[in-house]
Amino acid sequence: MAITGWFVALLALGAVPTIAIGQPLALVAWVVLVLLLAGLDLVLAGSARAVRIQRILPQRVRLGETVRSELLVTNLGRRAIHGLVRDAWQPSAGASTTRHPLSIPAGERRSFSTSLTPFRRGERRSANVTIRTFGPLHLAARQASIVAPGAIRVLPPFNSRKHLPSRLAQLRELDGRTSVMIRGQGTEFDSLREYVRGDDVRSIDWRASARRTDPVQGGPSLVVRTWRPERDRRVVIVIDSGRTSAARIDREPRIDTAYESALLLAALASRAGDHVDLVIFDRRVRGRVQGATGADLMSRLVDTMSPIEPELIEMDWSAVPGLVRSITSQHALVVLATSIDSPGSARGLLAALPQLTRKHTVVVSSVTDPTVLQATRERADRTQVYRAAAAERAMLDIARVSTAIRQLGADVVTGAPADLPPALADRYIALKASGRL
Repeated sequence: MAITGWFVALLALGAVPTIAIGQPLALVAWVVLVLLLAGLDLVLAGSARAVRIQRILPQRVRLGETVRSELLVTNLGRRAIHGLVRDAWQPSAGASTTRHPLSIPAGERRSFSTSLTPFRRGERRSANVTIRTFGPLHLAARQASIVAPGAIRVLPPFNSRKHLPSRLAQLRELDGRTSVMIRGQGTEFDSLREYVRGDDVRSIDWRASARRTDPVQGGPSLVVRTWRPERDRRVVIVIDSGRTSAARIDREPRIDTAYESALLLAALASRAGDHVDLVIFDRRVRGRVQGATGADLMSRLVDTMSPIEPELIEMDWSAVPGLVRSITSQHALVVLATSIDSPGSARGLLAALPQLTRKHTVVVSSVTDPTVLQATRERADRTQVYRAAAAERAMLDIARVSTAIRQLGADVVTGAPADLPPALADRYIALKASGRL
């Protein structure tokens, strides 16, 4: 049961003549009358529980996109119901309007639509639907919360997919599908074609040239070999979900930037014919994707990433080499998405790198804070000078850790949240071009 503002106003209205008359019994009689009217109003109100709730929801939505949630309410009672219906979504679901006016005759059904624009990844839920029905006098209302669970999975936005077409064009050049032919150590022979001015003379196939005759001049015709990058390589992406991945850089958690980088790299590598495996790890495996290819790979990646949030614990780097060995025993490109902000926090990473670089090509990917670089340039007053000194120290720490990583045989890719995904994709293409993968 719930009372309305009309009930309160009616009680207050009776207090004025009662005070003027000076009879306390008149006030008691007025309160009893108002209570009887509210009781009658409550009896005449339609039942808030004699309803059936159904939901129509999309299963998945990308972060920042808008979808519509349909709520179907069927009146199973013998009276019409008039009032309000409230769909109790979590605040992070970004519901535009959760309360809707309700007017359903007996035996009929109405639809209520709510726009959802989630601003957090993961499962966004609505557990209950609350219905409040008023009587004809609008003094009191029946109210009931009905269990009607609904959930929508919010996926990573994959904003970096805008970089995919340009990187795929570079891959096609490497693959020999355009007039540009790339030769590199560790590449596979693709086909033969006629020599044109500007080709590398080291690519001339002299035996094939001796067997081929120029139809115009009648002499031998020079042909060159074309090459393409090796296929069926392994790419293993390990994302650090420990405490350092919870830090927000440029209004985005580190782990979200790691997801963006992993999605772009996975899309690129799968188009290049390589096999991509993903592990999200801190002290236990939080998510794993293995053996998926094509469209199924991207679908499984975003489904695995979406509910995982950072844990406020230290990353166990000593378990990572064994984890990679459990995925593949062949040479692979191992991408470690983590933080290299300070030598102290990177000590475990540096200890584990020699075991990985001994057999694999290793790339350490880390997001950097653009505000730190900006702080080094602002020295107008004493406060800014101290801030600039702290920023310079932070950048020196990153440089020291990066140097140590390179000395151990791994590559380092750093960048702001918007720049890191394409930078990692460029490093993958460069490894392909040089024959290191």
